[in-house]
Amino acid sequence: MERILEIITKVVKDLFDLNTGVVLSRPEAKFGDLATNVALTLAGRLGKNPAASDGKAVAGRPREIAEQIAAELKNHDDFTSVEVAGAGFINMRLSDAYLTHELNTMLATPNDYGRPETYKNQIVVTEFSDPNPFKVLHVGHLYTSIVGDAISRLIELAGGEVHRVNFGGDVGMHVAKCIWGIITKLGGENPENLPTDLPIGERMQWVASSYVDGNKAYENDETKTEIADINKRIYQLFDMDEHDTPFARIYWTCRSWSYEYFDNFYDRIDVQFEKYYPESATAPLGLKTVQEQTKKSVFKESNGAIIFDGEPYGLHTRVFINSEGLPTYEAKDVGLSLTKWQDYHFDKSFIITGVDIIDYMKVVIKSIEQFEPELAARTEHITHGMMKLAGAVKMASRLGNFLKAEDVLDMVENYQKEAQGAINQDTVLGAVRYALLKNRLGPDIIFEPETSVNAQGNSGPYLQYSHARARSILRKIGFDKQNSLSENQDFDEYERPLLVKLTEWPEILTTAVDELAPHVICTYMYELAQIFNRFYENSRVEGDPRAGIRTCLVAAYADILRNGLGVLGIVAPEKM
Repeated sequence: MERILEIITKVVKDLFDLNTGVVLSRPEAKFGDLATNVALTLAGRLGKNPAASDGKAVAGRPREIAEQIAAELKNHDDFTSVEVAGAGFINMRLSDAYLTHELNTMLATPNDYGRPETYKNQIVVTEFSDPNPFKVLHVGHLYTSIVGDAISRLIELAGGEVHRVNFGGDVGMHVAKCIWGIITKLGGENPENLPTDLPIGERMQWVASSYVDGNKAYENDETKTEIADINKRIYQLFDMDEHDTPFARIYWTCRSWSYEYFDNFYDRIDVQFEKYYPESATAPLGLKTVQEQTKKSVFKESNGAIIFDGEPYGLHTRVFINSEGLPTYEAKDVGLSLTKWQDYHFDKSFIITGVDIIDYMKVVIKSIEQFEPELAARTEHITHGMMKLAGAVKMASRLGNFLKAEDVLDMVENYQKEAQGAINQDTVLGAVRYALLKNRLGPDIIFEPETSVNAQGNSGPYLQYSHARARSILRKIGFDKQNSLSENQDFDEYERPLLVKLTEWPEILTTAVDELAPHVICTYMYELAQIFNRFYENSRVEGDPRAGIRTCLVAAYADILRNGLGVLGIVAPEKM
């Protein structure tokens, strides 16, 4: 819409000698294709300067201002009608010549039409998923992995060089509890008794059950002391680079199982990471930095621990080094931020997590701001709600009553098999991704596996089928991608709404990128597919005198649908 914005901006400048930002919106079709409230925004400014350059402007009368603007816009070939409505809204209907030009642009640049350059030449780090070794992945990891990947794809679409990274706790009390449970199951430090013959998923389930055992045992004072000693021993493994003792072999073997298990899962959902940052790698730098900054009064001692006092900033206080001298999650996150900064010197770093740690991250970022203000300024925390199944109770890994991430995928596969008699991994993943991404980030979401595979509703499979059908039409006709339309075209009552909706794609992309909101893409594609259905039901393509125009519309539609699905990480099949 840059061309339209330029026209309106110039008219305002010529009439009132004012430079102003123009905002376009999409009204109901019966009112027009585009609308602007620029007259309402101008009224206040002209009220301070009622004597405009031509003496026609009336202060505080936006409708009369709108009528002056509309009169000028009617002289432009890009519009067939320009009308003033209400207090001063201007409704515009685009001309067929303008629409033809846009359609030809879509056909000529199918991969780039509407692509913004918001992140052009910028280095961006996206950190998401963040599972802890020694635990199995739960539904929250599935949700944040899909969301983080979609946000990464949006940034890449807008020209960014994206580095996907992952952070997880391979040290800390949760690991110590798990190792205690494992040693107990093994009858002592006997690595030869580890269940190495089990499939990786079953091995990790065995490890996770050990964590549950250790967490329960931690309630006993005597066992709590044993687990605290194990926690110290785990840190010493890294300090001493110890790998060969029985204790070390148990730790390193189970840790390697975790990363193998993670890789298998990420392959299944088509999410790839450039780096895993384990807490063991970031803890030393975090510990050292907090100690150094304590001397500079950024952090301070309190009852033998090192804390950051968040109260002066309207935040709460958190411990960064505990009374035993070990770094907490907070110090490890400081080390992580500094390590990412050293590795990438990024323009922007996005940390994508559930909303449950929003206050925690505010404190961590505020602490970093005190000694690395530029790093803090380039770091943004994006949060989403929790993912729940319909009727599901709240789940907690420490209790062992949680739903694994792969369980959700298995459920979708089962529903698809029941409905269609076979399993197609592309549509399974399309169903899951779309069901999670069509919701606005923030509130909790309810995931319904059975509904997600429905090819008739607002679902990934429905859009995948819509794309395949459009490609089938083009194959049947033998569409030449070099086709274009002459300037003297007219569009009928079904062609025109489809083309107008297609021209909205650049605005949708810009909004989705600016807000990092994948759901904007989902909503648009579903609306677009519905309009296409009405077009196709009423417009014969093959063998019709208007086949040339309609084939071009089908091709542009298929390309935009493919691009939209690609942003979401969903395969756009040629056939289904």
